[in-house]
Amino acid sequence: MKAVALTHYLPVEDPEAFLDVDLPTPAPLDQDLLVAVKAVSVNPVDTKIRGPKEQVEDPPRVLGFDASGVVEAVGPEVTLFKPGDEVYYAGDITRAGSNAEFQRVDERIVGHKPTTLSFAEAAALPLTTITAYEAFFERLGIDRDGADKGQSLLIIGAGGGVGSIGIQLAKAAGLEVIATASRDATTRWVKELGADHVVNHREPMVEQVRALGFEHVDHIAIFNDMRHWDAAVELIRPQGGIVSIDDATLPMPMAGMKTKAASLHWEFMFTRAMFKTPDMIEQHRLLSYVAGEVDAGRIRTTLNTVLSPINAENMRKAHALIETGTAKGKVVLETFV
Repeated sequence: MKAVALTHYLPVEDPEAFLDVDLPTPAPLDQDLLVAVKAVSVNPVDTKIRGPKEQVEDPPRVLGFDASGVVEAVGPEVTLFKPGDEVYYAGDITRAGSNAEFQRVDERIVGHKPTTLSFAEAAALPLTTITAYEAFFERLGIDRDGADKGQSLLIIGAGGGVGSIGIQLAKAAGLEVIATASRDATTRWVKELGADHVVNHREPMVEQVRALGFEHVDHIAIFNDMRHWDAAVELIRPQGGIVSIDDATLPMPMAGMKTKAASLHWEFMFTRAMFKTPDMIEQHRLLSYVAGEVDAGRIRTTLNTVLSPINAENMRKAHALIETGTAKGKVVLETFV
């Protein structure tokens, strides 16, 4: 099968950063699906893993953590899917990735693709959807079905992939969304997706949020980086909650959190698959729920840029775009040729 892989971890501008290779087609085992991949998207986790380091891969390593495609074959214990089903999923960081013509993936982390979306549109959604859904409804405990209607949510870094779907999920749950964006293009984007208010995270946020009439906010999601930790602690309401997807490499003073009896949560959407947690199937269920919301017209794809075909050259272009830190929505590659 054709695949885009790497043997060395190199800067994205290096022509050897990705290679077009031929690899054996895997066979599905146990609860695995073998998916014929039609489209993939690129996320910041891809660029972090590909970043320069000494390690050498032999055989070549296939990255990729978002895909849509068609079930080619199923393992003997599969019960949720059959060959010919159209699917979308974010995969498992411990297994070979989606940047290949065929991928083996556990059915418990796969959803039926929204019928109203193309493969490219669907591939933009899984990883960011799972991340935002788990962050809001599982980590912060917000009610998905509207019991917390009217509560406030500050999404820091709302213009990226996670924030773009997060705004929509939060609005569907009835929350008042304060989104942060730092450029005119991303400001327009988050407003288009439904944000009620927009503030600039490159300027003092506490003053901006309070100028909107919020002394504190009920929930905060940090979807870019922990530079905004002090502002988040200042803004969170007593007994509120903050969720982050960033690495904890910067100082995070906790005195303010203790005084407010506020909670801190980490979201990492690969946890369930990595550790084969007993509730692993929840990712199948949430992807199926979101597919229904998309088909009902309540959630839209966050696709913004499409490159074709899926090859090493376009993969380098996609990684370079993500590494700028200015991409809005999602970057997708489609079709092996």
